Amino acid sequence: MNEEYKEYKYEVIEIEKTTAPVGLLGDDWYRYVIKKGNSVMDCKKSGSLKAVTEHAEHVAELINSRHVRGNKK
Repeated sequence: MNEEYKEYKYEVIEIEKTTAPVGLLGDDWYRYVIKKGNSVMDCKKSGSLKAVTEHAEHVAELINSRHVRGNKK
């Protein structure tokens, strides 16, 4: 991976306890934020802090891997 790409990859920048989205139940919700430059994804997911953290990191990795593959064409 080149250094230029590392500067512009999506990263999980925040995970915090939050309330359930409107219409959903439960008290085990977390908000996570994935960011790259000015592009920000603000998401909610239920589960343990560990499970949500792993999920958010996986989502960021998936987006980054798709981005790299897209640039090789």
